[in-house]
Amino acid sequence: MLAHYFVPLLALLLVKTTSSGSDVDTGKNGKNVDVALCLVWGPGLKTDFVVPARYFYIQAVDKQGENFTVSAGAEAFTVNLWSSADPRVRVWKQVLDRHDGTYIVRFRLYKSYRDLRVDVQHQGQHVAGSPYTMPGVVYHDKCDCPEASLPAWLNTMDCPASYPQIKRDLSVFPSINMSESVDEAVARFNQKGAHSLCHYVVQDNKIYRRTFGEHVGFKMFMDAILLSLTRKVHLPDIEFLINLGDWPLEKRKVSEKILPIMSWCGSEDTRDIIMPTYDLTESTLETMGRVSLDMLSVQANTGPKWHNKTDIAFWRGRDSRQERLDLVVMSRQNPDLIDAKMTNMFFFKKDPEKYGDLVKHISFFDFFKHKYQINLDGTVAAYRMPYLLAGDSLILKQDSPYYEHFYKDLQPGVHYLSIKRDLSDLLEKIRWARDNPTQAEQIALAGQRYARDKLLARDVFCYHALLFKDYSSRLVATPVVRDDMELVAQDNSHESKCDCHRKHIKDEL
Repeated sequence: MLAHYFVPLLALLLVKTTSSGSDVDTGKNGKNVDVALCLVWGPGLKTDFVVPARYFYIQAVDKQGENFTVSAGAEAFTVNLWSSADPRVRVWKQVLDRHDGTYIVRFRLYKSYRDLRVDVQHQGQHVAGSPYTMPGVVYHDKCDCPEASLPAWLNTMDCPASYPQIKRDLSVFPSINMSESVDEAVARFNQKGAHSLCHYVVQDNKIYRRTFGEHVGFKMFMDAILLSLTRKVHLPDIEFLINLGDWPLEKRKVSEKILPIMSWCGSEDTRDIIMPTYDLTESTLETMGRVSLDMLSVQANTGPKWHNKTDIAFWRGRDSRQERLDLVVMSRQNPDLIDAKMTNMFFFKKDPEKYGDLVKHISFFDFFKHKYQINLDGTVAAYRMPYLLAGDSLILKQDSPYYEHFYKDLQPGVHYLSIKRDLSDLLEKIRWARDNPTQAEQIALAGQRYARDKLLARDVFCYHALLFKDYSSRLVATPVVRDDMELVAQDNSHESKCDCHRKHIKDEL
């Protein structure tokens, strides 16, 4: 299910941020940039916006006051960070060219600084309102320094009041009695180790857990987001169960006693409470860390401009569903329309005569050399969907009962093209896209805008925090740490060291 690859830290240095050929307007190669008219904005310039990799944006504007719509050059803008208290800022920064006239600046701090200054320059001249000063203490992500007020933190993060999916999921739980639900859930779902669960309690902003089942390794993803959140904000005391497998579990009808189970994937015939997938969450936590594919890096690697992309639908993956095999067969019969190949076969018998030979994995960024991306379910929903949306290719998405936390925000025909579950209309939809390139491109761009607006680090943190906030208000009893639970401790290595002024204030009070 993981859509990205684990790579050494230095691999991010290999991310391509240059554009080529027609992607750069030769009349706007940086010489005509007006530094005063350019725009610089974004949450990464706020002192208290603490995420693993902070980010903000630059819009290149020319001397006629018009926004660039293509790259102004891979090195059009430079960014430097300074602190009067410590001139040697330990930071990893990147300027990512989105090839549409805008740039993402992202940086990961390895130490906290006071009154951090951010210089944004073009050819030695400050851009827009540069230099930008972030007053007060700017904490690095590993610093354990939570904001005491959850409402204040939600406001700082510019979180919405709620999310529709959270309201839908929790609407069937007016009250939650975890002392009854935990034992019943373990009895129902963990018989003979059929499913793996993890029982969490957050009490006084400390995390405790106990696991049930044989395959509980995926608890590391829940540990990671809880640890990150509790470093940033004081969460309400909460007790919950998370399903550590792919398939959602709770199939009881609304008229029956439904158990509150949190899962990473939902379906139309289950009642699980859905969170952002472990894949999207981990790529958020490890941005500029140990992963090369995240919601920022993909925006700088969307391939050629639309008119230069290959006019073929593309897919790569393993044999986790029959329709994937059917797609490969369809591709071999229609190579002028589809390029679909298997990278691994675990569940079905290999048959080179029917499915062709297995092919090597390619960089996810290379997917976007093609105009059309086919998205089929795997064991459940294919967790590559956020990254496909962030590109600028048209997604042809299989009709499916499975969904991630954001799917119901999307509209077929607006953000993607829907294809029947048996793929019987796939060829027809590809031909429609070919015959209607302007409409197809507009749908692709609408999906991209959604991903850029709703699926970044801020949204992943906000969703979890708002889910826990609303969920905790429904608990009928104060969460209790059981004797057989273990503490999930914060990192106390040198990278986490910091001087938290909030704790000093609390101690003084």
